[in-house]
Amino acid sequence: MTDQALNVLGTPLVACSYDPLTGYYRDGCCNTDHNDHGSHVVCAKVTQAFLDFSVSRGNDLVTPRPEFRFAGLKAGDRWCLCARRWLEAFEAGVAPPVVLAATHRKALEIVTIEQLQACALVVS
Repeated sequence: MTDQALNVLGTPLVACSYDPLTGYYRDGCCNTDHNDHGSHVVCAKVTQAFLDFSVSRGNDLVTPRPEFRFAGLKAGDRWCLCARRWLEAFEAGVAPPVVLAATHRKALEIVTIEQLQACALVVS
């Protein structure tokens, strides 16, 4: 990652969450590289509907996994989601709101900017 990471808006990527600590690299940002096969690039504020949906698809983001230093997510947490899972949730009508400035531009290889904008979180 020698180049500065950009978000879907074309500006420098900002942090998604430090508490809980998220990201493929657990650096608080939705940074990625060729090793990130899940493409954890969509910064979302997870909802209970999304968490329930994710569990139903075999990806339990709620249950703590201390062996991975993962406390489990709760509604309202920000997390770097796999772009394909976010798209699956979008198509099912349960996509969580997205923080565009913290969503890596690589997400645009899987989802459209229009889909992301339709679920954009208004940050005040």
